[in-house]
Amino acid sequence: MNYIELHEAFLDLSSTLTGYSRFRLLGTGQVDRYLATSIDAVGDEVLAALLATFTDVHGTAGGDEQALDRGLRARILSDDLLGPVARNVIKMWYVGTWYQLPQEWHDLHATRGHDTTHVVSPASYTEGLLWPTIGANPPGAKAQGFGSWAAAPVINAS
Repeated sequence: MNYIELHEAFLDLSSTLTGYSRFRLLGTGQVDRYLATSIDAVGDEVLAALLATFTDVHGTAGGDEQALDRGLRARILSDDLLGPVARNVIKMWYVGTWYQLPQEWHDLHATRGHDTTHVVSPASYTEGLLWPTIGANPPGAKAQGFGSWAAAPVINAS
């Protein structure tokens, strides 16, 4: 798989796992960093297996959202190799941090040595999907402007 195919497959997987559109994920500017972080942490082979399984599940579902959900749960999220990696990809998109995989995972699937808990990039915190999901701005970043503190915050209850 060349880099463009890898990038596209990772973007498709990420979009499905997070529930955000490819457009929104591209808008964060973090796709390449998150892809590189995933490769550094688990290696080419594990990430390739995750993406190949996702591609197969997605193709088998044929546009049926329930079939896709069942396939993701059965073949990826419950898998002892792929599940922890997929959950880490989700967490990385939401909070901008790669969390070290459990020691049990490492014991079973000896991997490369860059699997440590770390913030992926300076922008990953402010671009995390957590903020639009909860309808807030990241503290200390993306301020609303001068005097915005004078008005009570508005959070849509929908």
